[in-house]
Amino acid sequence: MTRAYWIIAVTLTAALWGMSAWAYPGLPDSIPTHWNIHGRVDGHGSRNVIFLMPAVTTGLLVVFALLPALSPRNFEVDSFRTTYLFLMATTVGLMAYLQVVILAATFQEVGVVPRRIDIGRALLAGMFVFFGLMGNVMGKVRKNFYVGIRVPWTLASDRVWNDTHRLAAWLMVAGSAVGLALVAFGAPLALAFGVLMASFLIPVVYSFIHYKALERRGAL
Repeated sequence: MTRAYWIIAVTLTAALWGMSAWAYPGLPDSIPTHWNIHGRVDGHGSRNVIFLMPAVTTGLLVVFALLPALSPRNFEVDSFRTTYLFLMATTVGLMAYLQVVILAATFQEVGVVPRRIDIGRALLAGMFVFFGLMGNVMGKVRKNFYVGIRVPWTLASDRVWNDTHRLAAWLMVAGSAVGLALVAFGAPLALAFGVLMASFLIPVVYSFIHYKALERRGAL
């Protein structure tokens, strides 16, 4: 199964390079490079920026390949390798999705295709889907320095790490479902974005409170 995740990640990365190379000749010298929370363009740059996402994704593959060998004792990613590689493939999938939406939005802005995509909603919807997938396995992530909720209180205690990641798993899946519903039914994007941020921040706050409670009881 681990090989399958590598095949998926490498194939998606190659597709990103191919898609960007295909789109490049049809782009003007200056293209939209940033959109605000409302999906409106608020930044432009060189068309070479279209290769940024595949470059970042390629770098991620290199990093994910090296991290297992760099892990110190008692913090090895080998203890949850299948989950680790699933998170790698899911992250690359998210990058590929974002590139597709950004290319479509770019062609809309330069008038190559008619305006049909609400980029703000499309980007958030995709992020909720992929974060939900990540949340589904977050409870299987074991203590390490590279993936997961790596704050002082989780790294200091196996119990706090495991409890925090179980909570994060539930919140990421539930938050993704709520966020997708908000996006689909036309709720303000700021509200949906708030749900996304809460699903990350609540576990961090919980890890601190949980650690201090265990510390007071002498249970660490």
